[in-house]
Amino acid sequence: MSLYHRHLQTLVERFNHACEEFELDTIAIYAGEQTYYPFDDLAFDFRAFPMLQQWLPYPAAPDTWVVFSVKKGLILYWPDRQDFWHVSAQAPSGHWTGDWQIKPTGDNKWLSELTGTLAVLAPYEHQLNVPAMAQVNPSELMHWLNYDRAVKTEWEIEQIRLANNHAALGHRAAAHAFSQGMSEFEIHLAYLRASEQQQSQEPYSAIVALNERAATLHYEQKQIQAPQAHRTLLLDGGAQVNGYASDITRTTTPSGTLFADLVNQMDELQQELVRACTVGNDYVNVHDLTLQRTAELLHRNKICSLSPEEQLARSIPQVFFPHGIGHLLGLQVHDIGGFQQDRSGTKAPRPDHAPFLRLLRTLEDGMTLTIEPGLYFIPMLLEKMEAEIPDHGCDMALIDTLKPYGGIRIEDNVVVRTEGPINLTRTSFSELPG
Repeated sequence: MSLYHRHLQTLVERFNHACEEFELDTIAIYAGEQTYYPFDDLAFDFRAFPMLQQWLPYPAAPDTWVVFSVKKGLILYWPDRQDFWHVSAQAPSGHWTGDWQIKPTGDNKWLSELTGTLAVLAPYEHQLNVPAMAQVNPSELMHWLNYDRAVKTEWEIEQIRLANNHAALGHRAAAHAFSQGMSEFEIHLAYLRASEQQQSQEPYSAIVALNERAATLHYEQKQIQAPQAHRTLLLDGGAQVNGYASDITRTTTPSGTLFADLVNQMDELQQELVRACTVGNDYVNVHDLTLQRTAELLHRNKICSLSPEEQLARSIPQVFFPHGIGHLLGLQVHDIGGFQQDRSGTKAPRPDHAPFLRLLRTLEDGMTLTIEPGLYFIPMLLEKMEAEIPDHGCDMALIDTLKPYGGIRIEDNVVVRTEGPINLTRTSFSELPG
């Protein structure tokens, strides 16, 4: 728990700095309440507001509050309610509680007792019943705190590492299920079982795409019936530990085909991109390197006869790699703060050649992010290229033989370090038992 204690010290320093900057005495943070389907008593799966979850070493329950007071320190209000319909929240316990004042509460009447200048941070602003003098989700304060969230503490990195360990077990089991000819649904079950999580506990609904469906970037269906042929498995799946996510993609295919060669080449390309994640490098440069290497791959494999320079001038690589190279990772899969250039909230515009890139900052020690190059054969984009770029230089007959495989994505989770990037995902795979 020494990692957690140091993590807490860092958060206290950040919030003290914010309180000094915005002349605040207290910041109260709300986890959120349980929400329900309209006209029903069936609840949505609950996920605590990330601003609150970052303070606690366990998944926070609905109606939990964290209060940061410059004078009184840290107070944790946990929901002490008895309920025979559902499992009730238990009083927090463990060595970590020594840094906290922990108080049970059945309502939020204590909010009215807060004095001085107060900011309330919450996933929504309605029905909070906060004191009239409170500032609710002031944008300047939110920007200030979100900017710092991009740099992870050692404790946060450890949670992401553990989440990688769980997901790696799931990916290995899914690849085995694919080799046994199972359906997308069955592969997903194998993934969940091995990664030791329920579907509701996944940080995002895993993408389990067979064959041509791997060309749909956010494929959501999971077919119960297995296809006749198993050409490709693209599995994009993670896990979470104490609210922190992993986000891993692997593409599996039988050997002996051009597509299998492309998967191997993409794996080598991906590892080169990971090595480019160095302190001081602009993340946009990593994306630009991806486009350059994608153009070289297309030329080398005779998918496109144009030189890499000609391809880049005509935006050919974006036909096969239409998304961004990655994003920040943490309490949210696409963690916040990727567009901010400073604590005041100044945002950099996305480059025209990378309209979907989610991280536009210079890389710093402690940033944790994904690197996920892709190579897809998406009919819609290929048809658009043929219609709008007559001199595209692509071998459409060869591409037609690759369409049934769908596409390739390889994604690792990486910690930026002064001494060089650390690939959490590859380490997790290398340490798998058996």
